[in-house]
Amino acid sequence: MTRTIAALAVVAAAALALPAAAGAHVTVNPREAVAGAYTKLDVRVPNERDDASTVEVRLQLPDGFATASYEPRPGWSVDIARGPLAEPVEGHDGPVTEGVKEITWKGTGAGAGRIAPGQFVDFPVSVRIPESAAGRTLTFKAIQTYSSGEVVRWIGDADSETPAATVQVAAPAQEADDDGDGGADALGIVALVLGAAALPAAVAALVVARRAA
Repeated sequence: MTRTIAALAVVAAAALALPAAAGAHVTVNPREAVAGAYTKLDVRVPNERDDASTVEVRLQLPDGFATASYEPRPGWSVDIARGPLAEPVEGHDGPVTEGVKEITWKGTGAGAGRIAPGQFVDFPVSVRIPESAAGRTLTFKAIQTYSSGEVVRWIGDADSETPAATVQVAAPAQEADDDGDGGADALGIVALVLGAAALPAAVAALVVARRAA
């Protein structure tokens, strides 16, 4: 229990330490995740222009993501680019040496395949957070293309005008604390001892009651 609370406290403190990003920035939500856990990340892409629509979004994943699956969005095609991993990742059938490097969403036409001024779209992605990322901040760079041809690169530091999206990763918490288990075991032993001690007295009382009757 103590370790679980400590892990949650670390994540909360890291979240408070991150500077608040403006609503118009490309973000990845949630902002916190647990290493080794399967997580749905929503890539939120708002349109910050008044005279153009967003027609393409490219998300660059940090190293360590062996696989990724996406939830389809009407009017958008998806391309997943793979490449070699810096370090092999353990998979179901052994070490995985190639992982997901970039995901590109491209509008296929007018209407649903565009993010108009004043709108935003969430592009959900299902991934397994790398175990090696525990205690680190993962950076997800994004490139946003508008119908006017303008390209905005969300790849900067947190305090820049075009910050990259980040996710703080915590280490997996233990299911139970050793001290907590020991305390429970001790209470169980005490209960058994007290029960055993009370048994002779209960038997004696029963015998006396029968004789009196």
